[in-house]
Amino acid sequence: MIAIDSALHWANALAQVVPRGTRAYVFDRIYTVFLLLGTLVGIVVIAYMLHKAYKYRASRASGDDYDRPEVGELPEGGGGGRKLFVSFALSAIIVISLISWTYFTLLYVENPDDATEEEPLEIEVVGNQFYWEFVYPNGYTERGTLRVPEDRRVQLTVTSEDAFHNFGIPELRAKADAIPGEETSTWMMADNTGTYEAHCYELCGSGHSYMDATVEVMEPADYQEWYADTQNESSATDETASASVALAEV
Repeated sequence: MIAIDSALHWANALAQVVPRGTRAYVFDRIYTVFLLLGTLVGIVVIAYMLHKAYKYRASRASGDDYDRPEVGELPEGGGGGRKLFVSFALSAIIVISLISWTYFTLLYVENPDDATEEEPLEIEVVGNQFYWEFVYPNGYTERGTLRVPEDRRVQLTVTSEDAFHNFGIPELRAKADAIPGEETSTWMMADNTGTYEAHCYELCGSGHSYMDATVEVMEPADYQEWYADTQNESSATDETASASVALAEV
């Protein structure tokens, strides 16, 4: 029982350490941690090197052979290997902690379902030569523009109608392959309204460089209003199609 309580306590503590939020926020935290840790290690190594260089420098005051190690000389005053053990132990703790933190952070990036209670908005992304098509849950389809609400996770199901494509939104850190006959998925969440750019990152033909799309992040209320209008448009389109079929049968 104590072991289970300890495991739950450790899991809760780890969940608080692992960053939560948008993909951009999570990847920024990973970059910041690696940058700070790398800078700290670099400062320690360079400071130690400069200290030794100063200590064993050649000068008139100290003489050429003053307290200077020689080739093949065994080091003394090492404390019976304690310094070596401490240095290896500290290095192992830092490396293992960093790997574990990064691993659990990337697990959240791959599957954030356990961290959020709200159901994601599911949108299908279809690649064509040379444009992107977006299919919303109500069946409404729009070419070249993806509209999503602010502060809500959007699950993107990506596929292709012809060649291999790759759908990516750099500023939102979302990217997935578009493979004919298969579906891949990624998610995104924008914490600021605005307009972002989506591109194709797979060489797919002569018009590859023109295969861009606009991602418009809207206020939730504005998005709901727009989405309601698309539902009406979809219904009108279905009725028109049904009428055309009926006329053709007559």
